[in-house]
Amino acid sequence: MALIVQKFGGTSVGSTEKIRAVVQRVLGYHKQGHKMVVVLSAMSGETDRLINLARDIQKIPDPREMDMLVSTGEQVTVALFAMAVNEAGFDAISLLGDQVGIRTSGLHTRARIRNIESKRIFTHLDEGKIVTIAGFQGVTESGDITTLGRGGSDTTAVALAAALKADACEIFTDVDGIYTTDPNICPKARKIDRISYDEMLELASLGAKVLDIRSVGLAKKYRVPVHVRSTFTENDGTWVVEEEKNMESMLVSGVTYSKNEARITLNKVPDQPGVAAQIFLPISDAGIIVDMIIQNTRAGSLTDMTFTVLRTDYDRAMDLLKGIAKEIQAESVTGDENIAKVSIVGVGMRNHSGIASTMFQILAKEGINIMMISTSEIKVSCIIEEKYTELAVRALHDAFALDKENIPVEEKI
Repeated sequence: MALIVQKFGGTSVGSTEKIRAVVQRVLGYHKQGHKMVVVLSAMSGETDRLINLARDIQKIPDPREMDMLVSTGEQVTVALFAMAVNEAGFDAISLLGDQVGIRTSGLHTRARIRNIESKRIFTHLDEGKIVTIAGFQGVTESGDITTLGRGGSDTTAVALAAALKADACEIFTDVDGIYTTDPNICPKARKIDRISYDEMLELASLGAKVLDIRSVGLAKKYRVPVHVRSTFTENDGTWVVEEEKNMESMLVSGVTYSKNEARITLNKVPDQPGVAAQIFLPISDAGIIVDMIIQNTRAGSLTDMTFTVLRTDYDRAMDLLKGIAKEIQAESVTGDENIAKVSIVGVGMRNHSGIASTMFQILAKEGINIMMISTSEIKVSCIIEEKYTELAVRALHDAFALDKENIPVEEKI
């Protein structure tokens, strides 16, 4: 008998028929004697519908009231799920984040989980109930409802698995696992059976949408085995686990991309101590995430500062930087939204040289210009023109032979 946390996304619970199907799947585990905690997202499209309602009322919705509004989506699904379990002749109880005691920070619409009170959950599990919990939400110490941002239900599930010391956390979605790249772009993409936390962290941070990056970080910190699989088949998916020795034999595990990128340049910035802090501290305070940063020195004690932000933050960042440019006496601020980031990831890079140069050669062969480069122990990222994204992904996937398993490193390049 195991304690299992399962999370089902919006497409998995998009109708009452689908909710009934999810119930039957969960009951299969329950009948085997497993203790089941089920985390649900709102029905597909419901969160967007609520957001649009808010924007019809208020041009820039109040963050606190927005959390009150969008958190209702998950309340609907967990209640319907519990009703369906009861109708099937078993016992279930639905709980919201504040009822469970999912304590979060006070940053509305982007809260972070601080701790989870597990006593009530264990009480219900010991009574033989299936406990279904609203994902994506929590409560502050002062009692305000908060939401965790997009992908927050994944984070809820992994955090619960960690708090409850669950045997596994299964993330059910509309894909059957994690692939070497996006199958919609590259038909040769291959499903990965097992991937390390570090590789998955890089893939999630670089654009892979299967798992929220915060959930992977929590899984790594608390050593929670995460199984990503499809709601609609019984096939095994991909296990995200601690690094295993055989993983190093794979030079590159995956190719990923992000089109949610924008590039900003402050031109002719005074090249002196403290200027970088004057630029980036206000950006950080505004909650805008900066990724790549390049500084190009000019003559006359001047420099150009170029960096990337999420495209969704581009307008806010540009407005903020126009004021900063005046303060630091920079000549101008320019930007470009027609870019994309393409990356290769693999723990095998730690022990093999020449991977970055191989990537650059592949892109050059396709006539793709590299604007910016960023590296870590297990990844290389390049900023390119957005129109070349699909071509770059396919070329890299083919060049590193990611459609094949267990090929010796030397043969891959």
